[in-house]
Amino acid sequence: MTPRCRHPHASLTWQLLLMVALSFAFGFALVPLYDVLCKVAGIRVNDRPAAVHESTAAARNVTLEFVSALAPGAEWEITPLATSVSVRPGKLSEAWFRVHNRALVAATGQAVPSVAPATTARYLQKTECFCFTPQAFKGDEEREFVVRFIIDPGLPAQVDRMTLAYSMYTLPEPKLAAR
Repeated sequence: MTPRCRHPHASLTWQLLLMVALSFAFGFALVPLYDVLCKVAGIRVNDRPAAVHESTAAARNVTLEFVSALAPGAEWEITPLATSVSVRPGKLSEAWFRVHNRALVAATGQAVPSVAPATTARYLQKTECFCFTPQAFKGDEEREFVVRFIIDPGLPAQVDRMTLAYSMYTLPEPKLAAR
């Protein structure tokens, strides 16, 4: 009996082992490849808040103003509890907002934030915000919500004031599909 006949599947086994090793190596190569693709495409994945450190170079303060935009006849009222706050870039800060469902019936609303000037929006990293998820309210219910955020120390030095605005919209009731 020749050695080739003794192990008829030896070649297939080596090919499969090689494929496993190459797949494993490809999985490790995807991490830096993903970072490069995101950088080229301009996609910014939010860093964890712990990854943003307060630097000694960011010894300045930035004023963050809070406003709300209400449409005429809107069912929602959003009121910042403070109109502005002085923030040190790189430091975790918070602000409180009061949201009131002025309708007499229960409703689910979604807050939509906007930052001005628009070019600074990428430097404001919200770590906790009522705008992340829809909020269910009873009729004429009022609640307070916190927004926790970090202003990135990379904020251009000429920017000393930013504005964070919220609008609240009623979400449509989900409809069940007919069977």
